[in-house]
Amino acid sequence: MAHLLRPRRVALALTVLALTAVFVTPLLLMISTSFKPTAEANSLEFTLLPREPGLDAYREILGNERLPVLRWLGNSFLVAAAHSALVVTISTTAAYALARLDFPFKRTLFAVVLATMFVPGVILLIPHFLIVNGLGWLNSYASLVVPSAAGAFGVVFLRQFFLGISPAIEEAARIDGANAFQVFLRIMVPLAAPAIATLAVLSFLSSWNDFLWPVFVLFSTDMLTLPAGLAQLQGEYATRFDLLTAGAVIASVPVLIVYIVAQRYIIEGVSQGGVKG
Repeated sequence: MAHLLRPRRVALALTVLALTAVFVTPLLLMISTSFKPTAEANSLEFTLLPREPGLDAYREILGNERLPVLRWLGNSFLVAAAHSALVVTISTTAAYALARLDFPFKRTLFAVVLATMFVPGVILLIPHFLIVNGLGWLNSYASLVVPSAAGAFGVVFLRQFFLGISPAIEEAARIDGANAFQVFLRIMVPLAAPAIATLAVLSFLSSWNDFLWPVFVLFSTDMLTLPAGLAQLQGEYATRFDLLTAGAVIASVPVLIVYIVAQRYIIEGVSQGGVKG
């Protein structure tokens, strides 16, 4: 039996290495290009590593008054953090209600929420724009934080997690005198912490990487988020790939830090949610 397992392990290891190369190579090429001189970065000749590495692209992109990258970085972090907090608040309360509380048309309401997951997001661009325009939120942080905060994914994901928690825990808390809000806030939310942390990170990354919606609703340079702002580095007739990749590296660093810090919660939340759901 051992001689059969060894080839499988080798094949598995080779597959993992191949997939790693597929995902890591573009990242390494992006980082390498950001350290290349302008002529080498824009050359048609492919070079994996820069011949004369330098920080000229980073100095230029961070010192350019026309491109306030640090302001865009701050905008992205503020919007992503606020959006993530709002998504967690709405999804947690809605998921708990759909999982634990009894009220009329609960199954119908959940079916409607679930059905919205099958609607492509691009279809909602115009309705969202009209609503935001009617509220006077164009070119503001609210236009980026609020419209997509009540997404169905978070509700469905956390509902499945809440359904997997034993009802006996809630009953014991009620016997001890806790009301419904105390049971939710002090018992259920801590038990669902891995799933909530997972949703928070996914919401943060989704908002951080969003490009299309900020282009629709933001008009001033100072209000742009990082993905929308970096699009200005692409010229009509020529593109500075050294500047573009340097900006992409700057945009990637916070995301990698967030994922590294929260990866334990993401793995735990996804695995527990999958088993309990």
